Amino acid sequence: MAEKVLFAPMAFARYEASQTLPEKFARLLERSGLAEKVKGKTVAVKMHVGAGVTYSTIPPVFVMKLVDFLHKNGAECFITDHYVYRRHPERRGYTESTLGCPVLDDCGYFGKYYYTKEVDFKKFKHVDVAVLIYDADFLIDFSHVKGHGACGFGGACKNIAMGCVTDRTRHEIHALEGGLVWDKDKCVHCKKCIEACNHYANSFTDCGHYKVNYHNCTMCQHCAKVCPTGAITLDSHDYTDFQEGMAICTKTVLDTFEPGNTYFINVLTQITALCDCWGMTTPSLVPDIGIMAGEDIVAVERASIDAVKIEDLIPAGIPAGMQLSGHGHLFEQLHGKDPFVQLQKLEKYGLGTEEYELQLVK
Repeated sequence: MAEKVLFAPMAFARYEASQTLPEKFARLLERSGLAEKVKGKTVAVKMHVGAGVTYSTIPPVFVMKLVDFLHKNGAECFITDHYVYRRHPERRGYTESTLGCPVLDDCGYFGKYYYTKEVDFKKFKHVDVAVLIYDADFLIDFSHVKGHGACGFGGACKNIAMGCVTDRTRHEIHALEGGLVWDKDKCVHCKKCIEACNHYANSFTDCGHYKVNYHNCTMCQHCAKVCPTGAITLDSHDYTDFQEGMAICTKTVLDTFEPGNTYFINVLTQITALCDCWGMTTPSLVPDIGIMAGEDIVAVERASIDAVKIEDLIPAGIPAGMQLSGHGHLFEQLHGKDPFVQLQKLEKYGLGTEEYELQLVK
């Protein structure tokens, strides 16, 4: 049976405020069925607050619309992500005074507070669920859709599996891809790999050898992506194991909520090739599309991926050094990973269905 996915499109027929995406988003929320579900509950709004000079994350105006809706319907809420304070979200407009609710680190200021759930998939053994996620009554997964080097694309699943857990869990999931290999003959010691690491996990020794501190490393591959000579690579790369780990982690986090106490919203604006965690924004790959929302994470993800079409490609959105392979979905052509595999893994663990029915919000 097809699941309902609400769709507020960016396109509009009349030049008036009521036809803009923020106003359509407000109408989408009214149609979502959330009003009764969130009444009297504490709602965690999980989003990616970005880093550095990123400007492609969800604009504050949409966050304010969501917060206003939740307060109007009797909910207490907060915005949350991991490493909030380290990322300085206030520089991108994410402050309590602007949004109308607190902006908090999901594992606490020092990242030390979580509940561990044991899993058993190859090297993946621990899902450390962030305390603020675990203790909330209701979760709204508020995601910005974009490309992602490890799993093809980032949306609702990535926002949970990489953002509602600790570094240990992220490392175990990324470790499913393999380890980092350094080729000293190719290395020119430009140190771009050091500058690209957000976790202070790499360095050069006094002898000039590249060193990775795997206690801090999350296998995000930023170092490998920026290396101009290909001196850093991943060994035994298997992205389907990574995607399965993401699905297992997502299920484990969502299972901490009572049935019906989760909702998924994907924002398809400024859809870029790279994840928002890079600390910068590249030009958009395709024109802005709109917002997808629903109770089924798989259906919302599938509708989002289907909406990103190769035919709409803006060539300037392809970062220097990347090129299209000519095979598969646009995200697969960029990153070499089939994004639909992520959905198959989510379905495998009973998280929903790829069959959906779009319901237009005008």
